[in-house]
Amino acid sequence: MSFKQSFFIAALLSLALYACNSKPEKKTTEKNSSASAESLTFRDVDGVRFYEVKRRFSNGLSFNKDGFMLVPTWILEYKAPDTMLAYSPEKRGMEAFYLQFDHGRVYNFAREFFRVKMIAKDSLVLQRLQVDARVISKGEVSDVNCTYYTRDYIEKVLKTTIGELQRPSKADTAFIKKLSAATYRHPANPDTAFAATEPVVFEPNSKNVKVEKLAYADSAQAKKSYAYMYPEYRIEINKSYKAFRYRFSMVVDIKGNLHVNRIEGVLPEDMAARKKLIQGIADVYLKNLLHIKPGTTMGIPHSSEVTINLVGNL
Repeated sequence: MSFKQSFFIAALLSLALYACNSKPEKKTTEKNSSASAESLTFRDVDGVRFYEVKRRFSNGLSFNKDGFMLVPTWILEYKAPDTMLAYSPEKRGMEAFYLQFDHGRVYNFAREFFRVKMIAKDSLVLQRLQVDARVISKGEVSDVNCTYYTRDYIEKVLKTTIGELQRPSKADTAFIKKLSAATYRHPANPDTAFAATEPVVFEPNSKNVKVEKLAYADSAQAKKSYAYMYPEYRIEINKSYKAFRYRFSMVVDIKGNLHVNRIEGVLPEDMAARKKLIQGIADVYLKNLLHIKPGTTMGIPHSSEVTINLVGNL
């Protein structure tokens, strides 16, 4: 083998070795960079305050089909070694909670469970979980993703405000318009009616009627913060045709018409007659003694269901 041939082969081997070695180096660098970003923990954001700007289901919407709205309100700040500060509206300040590590990337604080999906210097993504008997519930109740940004990132990078980022999206508006359109086609149907974030308003137009809006319906699933999901009213009518007490639900459509639905404390064989009776009271008394403003969501009126405790006095 000549000198030229040997030199050429050696050159090819050197080039091949360089090419083989250079590619893994690049991949390793990218992998290490990715791992570095993914390995951030709460310790890396110690003392950094984060503001919740989005709270959405995995489909990107803030609403579900029942009208329940996810509202971003939390402010968080980690304090080493095991404390999470969260803003308390009642105390008007940050309240300290023990940050308990559960398993994997699941943590508990402020009486809630969260799965950490991302921690960065300027943002957090937490998945809110519903846990029953130490088992993570499946479905929508654990399908809530909360995004947090620092104030500097919001103001200096995004050049916007916290309030602007917290507003419902165009997709939310389109979704509510679609749900509302279904109630326009079937105004009395409780299956198409959905909860209004601004519930129905009943305003007396006679001194013989009194209306009280209760905090929320007596439901095991109802919480104070979900009051609009379970609107309940006590309506008392004086000088009625007879004394009575009824508890029932009815659908209120966008024209203020009342459609009696469920009635409590009635045997199945008596349901049809009782429903006809209460519908008559609603049409004669409630429609004439009350000014009725239908429920709205994002300013869009639609049919919604309410619970009524109706009292008639002679």
